[in-house]
Amino acid sequence: MQTTSTKSHTPMRPQNKSYPAEGGKKAGPAPAGGGKRGIKIASPSGNTDDPRRYTVLHRGFDTLVLSIQAHISAELFDFLEGEKALAEDEQREVLTEYNGLQFLIKPHGGRGFYFLLDGGPDGARWAIKKPNAKNKWGITLTFGSRFLAMKGLGAAKSHCEQVLERLGVTFSPDDISISRADVCVDILANGFTLTPENFVMHSATNRHDYIELGGDELRVSGKSGRVTSVTAGSISNRQIIIYNKRAEVIARGKAHWWDIWNDTLSKGSHRAPSPSILYKGAKSGPLTPDPAKAKDNQVWRIEFRAGKDLLKDRWGIRTWAQFFDHFGDLCRETGQVIRYCDPDPSDTNRSRWPNHALWEIACAEINDDLFEMRSGADPNPMKEVHREQHISALLKQVTGTCITIAALEDCDTSDLTDALASYGQRMADATQSDPARAAKQLQDAKDRYIFIRKPTGPM
Repeated sequence: MQTTSTKSHTPMRPQNKSYPAEGGKKAGPAPAGGGKRGIKIASPSGNTDDPRRYTVLHRGFDTLVLSIQAHISAELFDFLEGEKALAEDEQREVLTEYNGLQFLIKPHGGRGFYFLLDGGPDGARWAIKKPNAKNKWGITLTFGSRFLAMKGLGAAKSHCEQVLERLGVTFSPDDISISRADVCVDILANGFTLTPENFVMHSATNRHDYIELGGDELRVSGKSGRVTSVTAGSISNRQIIIYNKRAEVIARGKAHWWDIWNDTLSKGSHRAPSPSILYKGAKSGPLTPDPAKAKDNQVWRIEFRAGKDLLKDRWGIRTWAQFFDHFGDLCRETGQVIRYCDPDPSDTNRSRWPNHALWEIACAEINDDLFEMRSGADPNPMKEVHREQHISALLKQVTGTCITIAALEDCDTSDLTDALASYGQRMADATQSDPARAAKQLQDAKDRYIFIRKPTGPM
């Protein structure tokens, strides 16, 4: 299989020993010509809020979107079209395998893309267009938060190159365009209260606040209250968001974050200390979603998002080499043009307000060679937790459905246990009466949950 070398004339920065930035087995040298790794800022000042109450739990990339100036081959197109047709016929995602790669192919396209492929939580999501000479940017891939937290930026670069090679796609370093990059810092900040009016930014920057009322979350503009999230800026350009990550993890069932955070607490930092990592707040046992311990488990996320307009138009960042050279400076600028501050009642000039300790810690973490960062937690226990969560949720659904059937059959409470047992026998009888259909349903379910059931390869 012929591929074009993906190495740039400028050596690219290594990310970590397991997944160097150039996709090989050895870490490469730092960028030639004095490429910057990000600018460190001063360590957190005391300000009004004591930074020693805070603990940095995680930092790293959260989302990465790449576009490839290339098209898939006619052979691969025909293969995927056949798989998509099967998915359309059965109205479900279908597990497909090509050259040792496994994907779940969706029965539909979207946003101009003909094929949508999902590589699972430990892979990327791929969007592929019909080959068209008028539009050479035929492939887009997205890495999510779990992949980047567990494996880091270097693994994403390596993964992209390896999968494209196995798909038979030829490309050069200039055929890669980075269209979105998000970085985040998770901080244990018990007692922190988010106040939207404490943001200092350009008057043209839009701000949206999310307020929790009776368990529901409302989006409003420019008001204060029990605020769970504040977003400033545009996703296509520059955007920052501070939000209650604990609440979001619980609401969306992202249980792997508890393992990542607790791994940090139990092992300590696996990297060279940055200025703010020295500030570690008091901790009472492992972090948990237990409502009774909520006040001691308040995790807040500060996230910097760079969209295509900011990356390409303002900073000239498109390729990997440009990204490694300039993204640290972009983040430093973001932390300066939008700030979360400690108001000074004696100073009406908001631009002179000092940074809040939480903001200084986040900026210090993001500007301290972020490119090396990934979680040191073991992904296998997280996969097991994810699987057990699915099983528990499905059992609750099955139990609820069976109780509903019992109610429809006028079953008394004293007979409920026997009724539930009888439903199990009735289901077993149904599978025996049509074993071929039952076997297909079982295989379809195994395919749908393949990335949870067992470890996978590069995808």
